[in-house]
Amino acid sequence: MKKLINVPGDVVAEALDGLTRTSAGLARLAGSTTAVRSDIAQVVAAGRVTVLSGGGAGHEPAHAGYVGAGMLTAAVAGEVFTSPSVDAVLDGIRAIASPGGVLLVVKNYTGDRLNFGLAAELARAEGIDAEIVVVADDVALDTTSRTGRRGIAGTVLVHKVAGAAAEAGLPLTEVARLARRAADAVGSMGLALSPCTVPAAGQPGFLLGPDEAEWGLGIHSEPGVERGPLPPAADVAERLLTTIAADRGIGSGDSVALLVNGLGATPPMELTLMADAAARVLRKRGITPVRTWAGTFLSALDMAGVSLSLLPVDDELLPLLDAPTAAPAWPATVSTPEGAVLPAPPTVAAETGTLPATDPVRRALEAVAETLISHRDELTAMDREVGDGDMGISLARGAAAILAECPTYPGEQGPAAVLRAASATVRRSVGGTSGPLYAILLLRAAAAFESTGSWADALRAGTEGVRAVGGAAPGDRTMIDALDPATRALSWDEAAAAARTGADATAQMTASLGRSSYLGDRVLGHPDPGAHAVALWLEAVAATLRA
Repeated sequence: MKKLINVPGDVVAEALDGLTRTSAGLARLAGSTTAVRSDIAQVVAAGRVTVLSGGGAGHEPAHAGYVGAGMLTAAVAGEVFTSPSVDAVLDGIRAIASPGGVLLVVKNYTGDRLNFGLAAELARAEGIDAEIVVVADDVALDTTSRTGRRGIAGTVLVHKVAGAAAEAGLPLTEVARLARRAADAVGSMGLALSPCTVPAAGQPGFLLGPDEAEWGLGIHSEPGVERGPLPPAADVAERLLTTIAADRGIGSGDSVALLVNGLGATPPMELTLMADAAARVLRKRGITPVRTWAGTFLSALDMAGVSLSLLPVDDELLPLLDAPTAAPAWPATVSTPEGAVLPAPPTVAAETGTLPATDPVRRALEAVAETLISHRDELTAMDREVGDGDMGISLARGAAAILAECPTYPGEQGPAAVLRAASATVRRSVGGTSGPLYAILLLRAAAAFESTGSWADALRAGTEGVRAVGGAAPGDRTMIDALDPATRALSWDEAAAAARTGADATAQMTASLGRSSYLGDRVLGHPDPGAHAVALWLEAVAATLRA
């Protein structure tokens, strides 16, 4: 497995050094892998409660990312997935010892409980007032195990509550009470889509099939409670939240804070999508997500997957979650329970009619659309070889929109009006490069046909429109290499044949425009997918009009 590291044994220290370089409020405790607020002297002098957490590294941005005013005062890191030693924790306690006392927030893992617990005992023996709050929020596990449930992403919400209470100047007993209240109430459950790789091991901790997911996994690659096919995101949210709500007694009428947490390799798009899916599930159950955060809060190295956490909130806990913090990893966003939707700008309404099923333009459009849909995977695979892999999907999306809207096109107004309507459909439904190019092709073709009544003129005008907007010329390895020779043909069959020859020839061209141009000679041997798509739909038009 490839990793951006130097020496595996130096990963934790070097990563912490990098964090202190990018976060002005953080400092590294000399000779350790402990992150401390850089203004610790002032914090101690003020006599406020200080808050310490930590555990094995590999969960970034936890725990050091939550060090800052309003959250943690310090975070002690062990090696990857390994609890820090008793002495490391004790040094951290000593570094932030305050007249107000120290609160330790500990995840429920045997190593963490032993090392943080003994360090707290030693600190008390030295006269430091220390309290411990243990987080065991993983509802995937039953409560019969003697070791209890694991602490996972819900711990971050406990950090936020404890840190805000301490920053408000509350006494240690009250800070500990509020933190325990949050720890006892929060519930979490996760789903892994891939394993993670510990730098020192160099190989994944477990294996999953291409369509498999692991339910209820631990954040150190511990096995979950079940392995099975990956369902849609909505079903993932439904199962995770159903389990959490049942376990924590959350039901209709309750207000909650929702934390959507990525496990390290989950794209932000999927996390915000999961946030939407989770909010819909909660609303359906009569539960109000008054605060929602989505992002990577407590990861498992490079694992792909998600965990959801629910914390019931009220007038006591909600202000603590809302309180400001300087911790670099806590989001500065303000969530909106309902989401926000602005009205769409007004559009010019087109007169519509019913396009007869026997109309040759309708039959040609439908044949083109069906062809592009049926070749979606082929075009996607071709585009993946030389571009970003979205062409087949984009064209199929536009084709599906045309199939849906084609019957309403104003057929009684003639072919030009139909082409304009198709151009509008493509413009609305297809993004990327393909959308505007095909929209202008149809729009220019409509104007030319309306003027001359010639399909040859329409194809030429559409091609010139593509050239004008896209800036391509024959030989640049684009759709123009198929369109240009087709414009000189005398029939649709000849146009289709010319387009096919032109598309095939692009396999020996070096690209001058588009994403393929970044690949140089690596594109040789692979026809341009845009030119291939042109050949496909011209062949469909020819076959339809020939029939």
